[in-house]
Amino acid sequence: MNKFAMAATGGILLGAIVTTQIAGPLIAQEANNNASVYEQLDLFGDIFERIRAQYVEDVDEAALIEAAIDGMLTSLDPHSSYLSPEDAAEMRETTRGEFGGLGIEVTQEEGFVKVVSPIDGTPAAEAGMESGDFITRVDGENLLGLTLDEAVKLMRGPVGSEIIITVVREGVNQPFDVSIIRDTITLTAVRSRVEGETVVLRVVTFSDQTYPSLEEQLAEQVTEAGGIENVNGFVIDLRNNPGGLLNQAIAVSDAFLDAGEITSTRGRDPDDGQRWNAREGDLAEGLPIVVLINGGSASASEIVAGALQDHHRAVVIGTNSFGKGSVQTVMPLRGDSAMRLTTARYYTPSGRSIQSLGISPDIIVEQPRRDPNAEVVEEEDAVFSRSEADLRGALENDSLTDDEIEQIQADRMRAEDAAALRVEDYQMAYAIDILKGLQVLGANDDN
Repeated sequence: MNKFAMAATGGILLGAIVTTQIAGPLIAQEANNNASVYEQLDLFGDIFERIRAQYVEDVDEAALIEAAIDGMLTSLDPHSSYLSPEDAAEMRETTRGEFGGLGIEVTQEEGFVKVVSPIDGTPAAEAGMESGDFITRVDGENLLGLTLDEAVKLMRGPVGSEIIITVVREGVNQPFDVSIIRDTITLTAVRSRVEGETVVLRVVTFSDQTYPSLEEQLAEQVTEAGGIENVNGFVIDLRNNPGGLLNQAIAVSDAFLDAGEITSTRGRDPDDGQRWNAREGDLAEGLPIVVLINGGSASASEIVAGALQDHHRAVVIGTNSFGKGSVQTVMPLRGDSAMRLTTARYYTPSGRSIQSLGISPDIIVEQPRRDPNAEVVEEEDAVFSRSEADLRGALENDSLTDDEIEQIQADRMRAEDAAALRVEDYQMAYAIDILKGLQVLGANDDN
């Protein structure tokens, strides 16, 4: 017993000695770091005073300090930034679903302005802008060397005014100009339609309107299809969706999950981590789901795709997503300004970080790219095809009733419509074909 007590005491003493040896240098190092920080702040003050007194032209002192603050934030990562009162007000408008501009989400990559995604129904989308395009000039002015905020300000302007942007696109040999007329951008958060027996839900952005609109339109389209028993599945189209509000991404994921984790966030302090779980209730009532993603699917879109993929609730089709796996917190500052600061990374239910990697689709399907320089070729003579039924005097099919023949012809028309969709939107047609295949397999299992 005495030996044990001595061993324990020796251990405690050793621990105390080790702690003292480490803590001393750390305290000294912290003091040195503080001194260094204050020296740097003094240096900043010196530089500020010299600019104010000796720069070749008078300077706006407030603008100078704002630029320094913005530089400090943008040096952290591409998504942290200072928001002037005007920028903060514009950001609030964007999350409400209405703002002025081109309708394009951009980021900066190695000094170049890169398109994350054009937003459906906006001037940028109608002008043919694509995810992955690089914008090199605005009205002839070179963007190289400008900050992202400076480049974006060049693209802003009065509603109805024209802007000429020069675009570099992969697969196109030469840069080309695109003319866009600025407009007020009113975002419809969700668009929907029925393709054959499939309900298509196009989620454009994650704003305050997204989940209520998705719930309402899903119900409307199911009614339009004649009830859930006439629906073979759902396509959730997240292509070119640049993201938005985290709570809306969680709500949309929850809409199709009965239980389990949706996403989690982890910041610098492990105790600040958060986790969100699904509640019971599936708007799709267990029917198959296909999620469409591409390189323009970012942030909140990746949360939804990752959650449904990890829970095997959906087949994810398309191309690799953008890979923005960080959470930004907007913090109000004095004078109605704000700062957008990256405070955490988010993870899929299986613990995958999306940052810089994105969501990999279960089935890779490339969308044919458009060449703006390609000439439109109109075929004057359609390909002539004939079948047995077209031959004069052909025998009729005597094994089917009129109703059965009518059903076959209706099925054939739906198949032809789906084939025509491949020309317009190959990825969407592929998604619908997958759901048809799953429906056939389900029918075979029932038999």
